[in-house]
Amino acid sequence: MRIVVLTGGIGGARFLVGVRAHARRIGAEVTAVVNVGDDVRMHGLQICPDLDSVMYTLGGAADPDRGWGRVGETWVVKEELAKYGAEPSWFGLGDKDTATHLVRTTMLNAGYPLSAVTTALCDRWQPGIKMLPASDDRLETHVVVDVEGERKAIHFQEWWVRYRGDVPTHRFVFVGAETAKPAAGVLEAIGNADVVLVAPSNPVVSIAPILAVQQLKEAVLDGPAPVVGVSPIIGGSPVRGMADRCLATLGVEVSANGVAGLYGARRDNGLLDGWLVDTTDESANIPGVTTRAVPLWMTDEDKTATMVAEALRLAEELR
Repeated sequence: MRIVVLTGGIGGARFLVGVRAHARRIGAEVTAVVNVGDDVRMHGLQICPDLDSVMYTLGGAADPDRGWGRVGETWVVKEELAKYGAEPSWFGLGDKDTATHLVRTTMLNAGYPLSAVTTALCDRWQPGIKMLPASDDRLETHVVVDVEGERKAIHFQEWWVRYRGDVPTHRFVFVGAETAKPAAGVLEAIGNADVVLVAPSNPVVSIAPILAVQQLKEAVLDGPAPVVGVSPIIGGSPVRGMADRCLATLGVEVSANGVAGLYGARRDNGLLDGWLVDTTDESANIPGVTTRAVPLWMTDEDKTATMVAEALRLAEELR
């Protein structure tokens, strides 16, 4: 079996731990197509937060307390930059993390595409799955906000890290999406997939930027594999992160039904064939989408693997 997962963020990384575990039990191959909308250049370094969250989590190096970055991280570089008054001061680079960004930036500057750089970085971490960025091209999520009496677009990282999303927010814009092409290997992975899973990632700033790559979206919608999504909302609250603030900006109800409605039914040119919701949301009903309620809390690897098994079972029924 070949499994493709559209994913991003910490929740998506933790979901992939369960995907990998179940895939090993059944002898399946896993390819993660990872959001690059969070990517940003800071202090001359190319930073790819979602790719790194997946790589560190699957490589056993993620900080379990913060949920992001490296375990045992130190902050000498951040402190020294602050002493120089270097901006942006609101974005911190950990010392261990900086090494990753240095290697990535050096390779990118030498002409290697992001997909090749990601493969090279994964040679160290051995994530146990294939990781591909959604695109090798520049594709960044910007947010239109009101700050200091001015309406302007800022990078998603500034919106979330600096302002914690707590500013008047009007819309999200995927800069570069019009010209971005799928990264090397993405279309092949989707075309050969037996199932496409949509991780319980933020639907607005993790999954939507992936689908903003038009050829990638068309490959998913036109491909033979059933598409099963996993709700990032349990009982009206996000599993993690700021999905509620993002959904509210779009006027979408913060619920399993709301997110499924945002994705849409595949029969109606939307994304989903199947939708996995938590047992607390078992009344969820989305026309054109087969819904199943199972426990969705990813409290450990075994429970997450069980959730993945249920998603694959639903996909098999839909095939």
